[in-house]
Amino acid sequence: MSYLKIDRVGKTFATGNRSVEVLADIRLTIEKGEFVSIIGHSGCGKSTLLNLIAGLTEVTSGGILLEGREVNAPGPERAVVFQNHSLLPWLSVYDNIRLAVDKVFAASRSRRERHDWILHNLDLVQMTHAKDKRPGEISGGMKQRVGIARALAMEPKILLLDEPFGALDALTRAHLQDAVMQIHARLGNTMLMITHDVDEAVLLADRIVMMTNGPSATIGEVLSVPLDRPRDRIALASDPGYLRAREAVLRFLYERHRFVEAAE
Repeated sequence: MSYLKIDRVGKTFATGNRSVEVLADIRLTIEKGEFVSIIGHSGCGKSTLLNLIAGLTEVTSGGILLEGREVNAPGPERAVVFQNHSLLPWLSVYDNIRLAVDKVFAASRSRRERHDWILHNLDLVQMTHAKDKRPGEISGGMKQRVGIARALAMEPKILLLDEPFGALDALTRAHLQDAVMQIHARLGNTMLMITHDVDEAVLLADRIVMMTNGPSATIGEVLSVPLDRPRDRIALASDPGYLRAREAVLRFLYERHRFVEAAE
């Protein structure tokens, strides 16, 4: 049985007197511990698909199963990290994470256990030193680290990342990519990431899911990335396997772009 199964999923939104089919016949399986990136042009429904998996939006047709159970509502087993960190500005870094931990574990872990768990997850993202600071006192990259720590602290079965580094500068983005790779290696957790960045997709993922253009977007190709882990971005810059994967994704996206231009 697949860990996560997306089975013939479609999503249609009603807008006034008409409806728009955003996604059509999405079929994908993800195994436990796998890192999957989803890439495609703007408007192809990437974030809609992630919201369906998160249970934030209901599917119109088909179904999504996580460990054989239907996904039809939000739940702590599917934690989301958005591009906007969504931290509460009046709370400290520690208390932002404590809110999530208390919600999930108040009945099953003691206060001391929850405290230790919060510090453990802050340590995972190297933010223990800032635990008493408020979001306004830390940088954008640090806020995203806290958002990742908060999501991990819920001990999710799958971590969903919706372009979490899209608003960051290149150097901060690279540091956070490295941090995510280290966390994935340490925890062996399942991750699904939406991205516009080809290099990011190839660097991080075991497989890259490439979406066709919308409306009625579907999966065009799925590319395996057969690169050993741990991955070093400097060494990969000249690695033939990395370059082939990067070229394949660029070629797919370029072809989709040509289709858009031809339709205009």
